[in-house]
Formats: sequence, structure tokens, C-alpha cells
Amino acid sequence: MKILVVDDDYDILQLVTIHLLREGYEVLQANNGQHALELLEETEVSLAIVDVMMPGMDGFSLTRILTKELDIPVILLTAKGQISDKEQGFKSGSEDYLVKPFEPKELLFRVAVVLRRYGRAMESVVKVGNVKINRNDFEVIINDETILFPLKEFELLTLLAARANKVTPRSVLLEQAWGEDYDGSELTLNTHMNRIRDRLKRYNASIEIQTVRGIGYKLEASE
Repeated sequence: MKILVVDDDYDILQLVTIHLLREGYEVLQANNGQHALELLEETEVSLAIVDVMMPGMDGFSLTRILTKELDIPVILLTAKGQISDKEQGFKSGSEDYLVKPFEPKELLFRVAVVLRRYGRAMESVVKVGNVKINRNDFEVIINDETILFPLKEFELLTLLAARANKVTPRSVLLEQAWGEDYDGSELTLNTHMNRIRDRLKRYNASIEIQTVRGIGYKLEASE
């Protein structure tokens, strides 16, 4: 499970990283908000731990992007403990808030709680528009009719549906459907997406897959 740590303080960055690695997590490091977003163009993470006070893009602004556009839960770190700062943190979309200095064990506890909470939100059945996807039975039901999707197409559709109305980068789709070591052409992804679109159209699905040029794809429900 990958966790992104974003902090311009090198010592804090290393401290958090060491304890997460000891707990068995994979860690990505970024020393500012822009660097964090660049990393997320190439890989997917389960959680982000973000410092509030950073040059350029502050932690609140980064958290809004991570939670609202990329659907990544965030734990905020800050030296500030005032109620107003906590309120701003939660309004920006953070799942939790930890004031420096903190005990590493407390951070690890909060990480586990947020990951457990977030994991429960990932339902086995995803519904978007008139389409229902059952992850356990590998079924796609459109207008009460069960449609057979090839496995790769099912996986891609499920990934997009779970992030409906949010952009999913091409790199994330390739990694999730084909694995981290996939070195084939991105034309394969294009082909699968076109086939999914054809099936959805053929069965009058009220959802549509949009291409976001240069980034990836977004699944939207028709009005």
C-alpha cells in the first residue's frame, strides 16, 4: 500500500517515512505541492500525509485537489493547533489532523484508522446512472440486463466507475489493469476504452467515458 508524504521539512519527511516503511507501507516523498501532483501523474496512492505550511502551494490547497479531484484521503500535519486552523483543514477535505510535534505511534494509528475507514467506503457494488457493477461476481448490469464484459474491460470500467466524475490518469489505469511492469503500447488502453464505449452505447447505458487529453479518462453519468 503506497502513502505519499509531502513536507518541505527534510527531517520530518525522513522521520515519517522511516516509521511508515517499518510498518510495511511503500512511501513516495515530495517536498512541495507541485512535486506531489507530478508524482501522482505516474502512480496511485492510498493516502497522503501533507504538511500545512509549505512554500508555494500550501497544504490546504493541495488537500482540496487531492480529496476533491483525485479522491485521495489526507492527514494534515502542522505546527499550528488553533481551532481555526483545524476547521480550515477539515473544510479543505482532510480526514484527520495531527499537530507537531507528534508521537510516530500516534501517526501510525491515525494512518491505520483512515485507511480502514476509507476501505469500508469501497463498496462491492458500484452504481452510476443505470449501470450497476458487482465487483464480487464480475457482473455489469445495465437496465436490469446482465452484460458480459471481458475481464480487462471489466477492470477498467470498474476503476472509472469507482471514481465517477473524477479524472483517472492513464498511468493509473495501466498499472491497475496490467500491473506495474507493463511496458506495452498505450494503444492497447485506447482499444479497450473504445470497446467499453461501444458496449455501453449498444445497451443504452446512461454513462459516458470522456477522454481528458494528455491526462486520462473520466466517467460521467448522462443527465
